[in-house]
Amino acid sequence: MRSTVGVLGSLLHYAWQPSSVLWMMLITEGVAVILTLALGVDRPFRYLGVVSLAMQGILLATLGELYLVKRAVAGFSPLRIGYLVLALLLANACGLAAITRFTFEPIVGMAPGAWGGLLLRLIGIVLVVGLLGLAAFQNHWRGRLHAVRAKQSELQALQARIRPHFLFNTLNTGAALVHERPEEAERLLLDLADLFRAALGGPRQIPLADELSLARRYLEIEALRFGDRLTVHWHLPRELPAVTVPALSIQPLVENAVRHGVERLPHGDVDVRVTTTPEHIIVRISNPLPASGGSASTGHQVGLNASQVRIEAMTDGRGSVETQVGNGRFIATVRLPVNA
Repeated sequence: MRSTVGVLGSLLHYAWQPSSVLWMMLITEGVAVILTLALGVDRPFRYLGVVSLAMQGILLATLGELYLVKRAVAGFSPLRIGYLVLALLLANACGLAAITRFTFEPIVGMAPGAWGGLLLRLIGIVLVVGLLGLAAFQNHWRGRLHAVRAKQSELQALQARIRPHFLFNTLNTGAALVHERPEEAERLLLDLADLFRAALGGPRQIPLADELSLARRYLEIEALRFGDRLTVHWHLPRELPAVTVPALSIQPLVENAVRHGVERLPHGDVDVRVTTTPEHIIVRISNPLPASGGSASTGHQVGLNASQVRIEAMTDGRGSVETQVGNGRFIATVRLPVNA
């Protein structure tokens, strides 16, 4: 249900974007031109102006009303949303046609009886266009829903490929520590329990601070395995931004930094840095590349793809995960929108 509401919310969000509003206004203007040509009036330009004003008013009024009630309709099904939009279109068509009738009749010069016919035609066009739009919306909605379900299945498969490697290494480390350093072995198992509790919780969103805490636990486990070979640098603001991220979306990037960087070096470091801009929260994870290769290992791709798909799905494409190589380091950059 949560994913369904999220997809519906993203569709409503796109409807109020400037580019979407412009396209809807152009389509509405095309309908007004067709209506003017079909009627064959004597003064078509004046008539077109009146009809355009009325139909653009219907469109903008409907979008404005839908925006005002967006919180109330957040839990509606797509079909109920479609019927609500159709009802608003018809109500606004009647209201604005009546206003236009008494405001612009002296300019257009139509006979009083002609306005009734115009109103019926206008309602008919709005009804036909609205029903066609409703059908298109339902098809688009089903496509988006299938895409979300496919992404969830892909995420679960990717996550299943990441976890076993880490589990085996951790258990081996714990077995090595249990006799020599039992306190550290106990801490390792507690950290491991927290990580797998998050993994078994399924796809969900958690605060950025909690996700970074899971990454810190992972690095503490790996620090026990690598000892002095691993150095971790944390650069965090005094207060972390109150945003959410998909559970285990940043931790796999930290895991990549260890597996494909530190693990192949006699000594390496992992640098985790969080910065903010007015539009984004930026999380950067970097690690040194092995001296024998000047490019990123292809092994980075499993964890990277999992994080990228999950963050893009959660933020409706406004967030991103990007990678680059610079100064001998592999850098993964996560950008989260402030209003995600």
